[in-house]
Amino acid sequence: MRYIIYICLLFTMTITSQESVIDAKLISSTDLKVDQVVDLDNFETFYFIRDNTIYKQNKDGTSINYSNYQLGEITTANTFNPLKINLFYQDFNMVIILDNRLAEIFKIDFNTIQPYKNVSHVSTGFDNTLWVFNVDFQKLELYDYKANKTRFSAVPVQSLVLDLESDYNFCWLLTEKFLYQYNYFGSMISKIENTGFTEISKSNGHLILKKEDSLYFKHKKKEDLTPIKLPKLLINQFLLTNETLYIYDLEKLHKYQLKIN
Repeated sequence: MRYIIYICLLFTMTITSQESVIDAKLISSTDLKVDQVVDLDNFETFYFIRDNTIYKQNKDGTSINYSNYQLGEITTANTFNPLKINLFYQDFNMVIILDNRLAEIFKIDFNTIQPYKNVSHVSTGFDNTLWVFNVDFQKLELYDYKANKTRFSAVPVQSLVLDLESDYNFCWLLTEKFLYQYNYFGSMISKIENTGFTEISKSNGHLILKKEDSLYFKHKKKEDLTPIKLPKLLINQFLLTNETLYIYDLEKLHKYQLKIN
C-alpha cells in the first residue's frame, strides 16, 4: 500500500511539474535591423528606434519619425499612451512628450524644476503624470509635469533599480532585491523577492520577467512566476501585447502566442 501511495505522489508531482510551464507557439519570424524595439500594439503599429530616431510605422508600411540629437541618446521610449509618448534622455535629465504624430508637445527639464530631480527611470502614468525614480533620494515618485507637482513619493528602496514599468492603474519597480507593485494612489500592494531577474515587460496587468536567457510569466492575480517554454535563442529585447510575446534577437523579431489561463 505504501508503494502505491508513493507512485501516486510521484505521478501527481509529474503532472504538476508539467502544468507549471507556459507553452509558446511560434507564429512568425521577421528579419529586422533596429537599435531598439519599443512597442507593437494591437493595431500592428510598430514603434522602434534606429540611429537615435524613434519611428512609428503603420500596418500599411507608412512611417513618421522624431529625433532630437542635441539631447544625446534616447534612453527609453514609452508608448503606452500613444497620444502622450515619452522619450527619456538620461544624459540630459530630460523627458520629451510627443503626440500621436510624433510632434513635440511638452518638454520636462528636471535640471531646472524645483525641487531638482536626478532621474534614472521614467514610465507613463495616468493623466499628465510620469512615474520617475529619483536617484538622489532613492525613491519612486509620481510627478505631474503640467502642474510641476509630485503627487506621491514612495518609501526609499535600499537596492539598485533595474527596471520600471507602468500602466494607468499600476507601477512595477524592479530592484536587485525585490519587485514592488504600486497602485495609482501610491500604495504598495505587493513585494516579491527578486531571485535574479533583470528586466520586465507588462500587458493588461500581467508581467514577463527575464532571468539570464529565460523568460517567466507572472499572472496579474498571482505571485508565483511560471517559466515560458522557448527554444534556445538570444533574448536581446522582449515585450508582451495581450497574449502575444515578441522577442528580438538583433536579427529577427520572433512572434509567439502564449497559452495563458
